[in-house]
Amino acid sequence: MKKIVISQPMLFPWIGLFEQIRLADSYVHYDDVQFSKGSFVNRVQIKTVDGSKWLTVPLDGIKLGQEIREVRINDRQNWRESHLNLLKQVYAKALYKQDMLDLVSSVYSQPATTICDLSINSILAICKYFNLARSDKFLYSSRIGLEGTSSERVLDIVKYLDGNIYITGHGAKNYLDHFLFEESNINVEYMDYRKNTYPQLHGEFTPYVSTLDLIANVGTIGKEFINSETIYWKEAVK
Repeated sequence: MKKIVISQPMLFPWIGLFEQIRLADSYVHYDDVQFSKGSFVNRVQIKTVDGSKWLTVPLDGIKLGQEIREVRINDRQNWRESHLNLLKQVYAKALYKQDMLDLVSSVYSQPATTICDLSINSILAICKYFNLARSDKFLYSSRIGLEGTSSERVLDIVKYLDGNIYITGHGAKNYLDHFLFEESNINVEYMDYRKNTYPQLHGEFTPYVSTLDLIANVGTIGKEFINSETIYWKEAVK
């Protein structure tokens, strides 16, 4: 059985995305869909002593209908230094803070003019750190070249990749046509997030922060916490 995951690029995303990557035989960066303000493409939360705060990459002149891969970064602001300074402050007492800071610095030093490139670089860097996936697992929807919208296009991509199982997060419950997939003999499975607790600074545990938090607090053994599985869609949506 071949498992496919399709997801928009996200900046240093939460553990849940890497759990999807771990399960996928092929992972597709959904880079040619419309950018949505307020999404996680250019921002992510980190945990601080004062609660969660956003790391946000400023964008340059967003136009209505612009695809994620077309959205450019606003480099007139010194956001890289601001991000690193905040991370140094927040994780000053974390055991593996240098691992995390080195990873972020390496991503920010790579050439990237679009938020798509930057966010994908951040995902790949974390995958490399945890030895989660080979580079040949990753594909780009824009390079596959299939037209269409919503469920039909997602289904066409899965079929193009000879997938038997489509794995997705809970957000898809609001729009995915599950029966359309069943008609093509493709199972839809939703993530059953375990939200494993690990040693974490700044009060009560929360799973909804950047995976940078996992790296800073426990280092490479953090891979052991990236272990959620899936459930059949009828169990997930009931």
